[in-house]
Amino acid sequence: MILIYKFKHMELVTPGLGLFFWTLITFLLLVYILGKFAWKPILNSVKEREKNIEESLKAAERAKEELKNLTSENERILKEARAERDAILKEARELKEKILSEARESAKVQGEKIIADARLQIENEKMAALNELKNQVASLSIEIAEKILQKELEDSKKHEEYAARVIEKVMLN
Repeated sequence: MILIYKFKHMELVTPGLGLFFWTLITFLLLVYILGKFAWKPILNSVKEREKNIEESLKAAERAKEELKNLTSENERILKEARAERDAILKEARELKEKILSEARESAKVQGEKIIADARLQIENEKMAALNELKNQVASLSIEIAEKILQKELEDSKKHEEYAARVIEKVMLN
C-alpha cells in the first residue's frame, strides 16, 4: 500500500506526456482565443486609457498655465481697482474739503449778513424808541407847559404879554 501511495504521488508530481500535450494544446488554444477576442480589446482600451491620461495631463498643464495667466490678470485687475479706488477716495476727500470750505464760507457770509441785519434792526428800533421817547417827552412837556401857562395866564393881561414875547422869539429865529 505504501508503494501505491508513493506511485500515485509520483504521477502527480511528474506529468506524463499526454498530460503535457493536452495542457500545451489547452494553453495555446487559450492564448489564441484570448489573443483574438480579449487581448486586442484589452490592449485597445489600455492604449485609449493611456491616450486619455496623456490628454488629461496636457489639459491639466494647459489649465495650470491658464490659471497662472488668470492669476496674473487678476492681480493686474486688482492693482487697477485699488488704484481707481484710491483715486476715487482722493477725489471724494477733495470734494468733501471743497464742500466743507464752501459751506464754511457761506455760513460765514450768512452769519455776517445776519449780524449786520440784526445791528441795523437794533439801530432802527433804538431810533424808533428814541423818537417815541422824544415824542412822549415833547407831549408831556407840552402838557406841563400848557397847564403851567393856563395857571399863569389866567389873567388876560399876562396872556397878551406872553403872546407878544413868543411872537418876538419866533421872529428872531
